[in-house]
Amino acid sequence: MQTAPPTAPDTYPGGGAALRLAFSRRGCPPEAIDLMIASLSKSTLKQYSVCFNQWWQYCYTNNHEKFDSSTSIIIKFLTDQYNNGASYGTINSFRSALSLLLGNDISQDKSIKRLIKGVFRSRPSLPKYANTWDPQIVLSHISKWTPHTELSLEKLTKKLVSLLALCTAHRVQTFSLIKLSNIIISDSGVKINIVDLIKTSGPGRDQPVLYLPYFNDNLDICPATTLVDYISFTKELRSTSSDHLLITVKRPHRNATAQSISRWIKQVLQESGVDAAVFSAHSARHAATSAAHSAGLSLDLIRKTAGWTASSSTFAKYYKRPLLEQSNFAKAVCIPNNSSS
Repeated sequence: MQTAPPTAPDTYPGGGAALRLAFSRRGCPPEAIDLMIASLSKSTLKQYSVCFNQWWQYCYTNNHEKFDSSTSIIIKFLTDQYNNGASYGTINSFRSALSLLLGNDISQDKSIKRLIKGVFRSRPSLPKYANTWDPQIVLSHISKWTPHTELSLEKLTKKLVSLLALCTAHRVQTFSLIKLSNIIISDSGVKINIVDLIKTSGPGRDQPVLYLPYFNDNLDICPATTLVDYISFTKELRSTSSDHLLITVKRPHRNATAQSISRWIKQVLQESGVDAAVFSAHSARHAATSAAHSAGLSLDLIRKTAGWTASSSTFAKYYKRPLLEQSNFAKAVCIPNNSSS
């Protein structure tokens, strides 16, 4: 039942504060609310906050109670978002956000499920790329950046992050979290343990481990050699209190953010001749996994290397695009004629 409408402008308090109000109204113990909000990643809370803000304004404008709304009001709100150009993914995200805010499992409501299905059929969510670029284009370009001792910090950094992207197929978020203390260098290559939570982290899931082999027959694109040389190059530049591998290329040398790493990779794509207006830094994940698949690497190994679960259909749905031991992923991408199995 709809309660009395608000009588004065209600300023949106922000995503975290909005959830605190919602949880408190539902009788959640105050000492538990912070833990409940901590269940959301920063990126998810930021994404949901966009919906909460829109919902806040919608309820005030239309005299609806924002914490106690009927299915028909939710449907009208989502329909308005659709009519304003929102994509299927955005509408789906808004549905999840409102379910959390209102405390109702609206995802199971038959009318709302029917609406979401209609949105998909009317405005389907398609993969971002119909095809992808050949990693050899980028590898050929950065192979000329030798010897490492004669490169600028910017060029060596760009080479390293490009090889990390292609040889591990992980997100830039993962690279921004690499710690020097979690890097193990051996005669066979480099092993990197990722201990911080990332997008794919979850209960019962192993944290990712990145493997960079030595390419003794082609040191110009050797990911392990490049990383070892980068550590040596930056030893005197980094803060003694910082344990992060990647640092910014300009003084003062701070820990590199995911945004900086993404920008460096995209610059390398553009310099290599890849259409950077079409392909983002994240497309390296598409290029690497597609190349590994074309080279005959098993789907299970591709999933494991890229951080997908064994049952994930993400690669088949979004990443498999036309154009072994775990460390063979890098060789399958960088050395197409590699015969390892």
